[in-house]
Amino acid sequence: MSDRHFIKPARGGERDVFEYALLRVVPRVERGECINAGVLVYCRAKAFVGARTHLDEARLLALDPTADVAGVRAALRAVEGVCAGGEAAGQAAGDDAGRRFRWLIAPRSTVVQPGPVHTGLTADPAGETERLLDLLVRCPT
Repeated sequence: MSDRHFIKPARGGERDVFEYALLRVVPRVERGECINAGVLVYCRAKAFVGARTHLDEARLLALDPTADVAGVRAALRAVEGVCAGGEAAGQAAGDDAGRRFRWLIAPRSTVVQPGPVHTGLTADPAGETERLLDLLVRCPT
């Protein structure tokens, strides 16, 4: 699926390029099965980096009934903390938004992993973060 399906038309005002990646939970790395549990958004023009997460515990436990739910939640909170900056970012506190985003999207073989990076245009990076969370992470009701 092309990224153009996720770009919303502008409603007056300037739009800026943004990048985003899904956060995936891979409870058993050797099996490769995953669920989407969050989204990272970076907009250089606005010096914005943000993360929103939502863990569907039932879906996680369907993949692995022994999954460490508390550990996964802690890892997702840590990602949100790095995005927020300040004391919650730990060692990344002094880094700019771009460095924090690049660090978070670096490939890793842990239970919480970033997906591929995609791009789009937005006038509201924070709103885009919420929209992508609804579209790509939360299950429709």
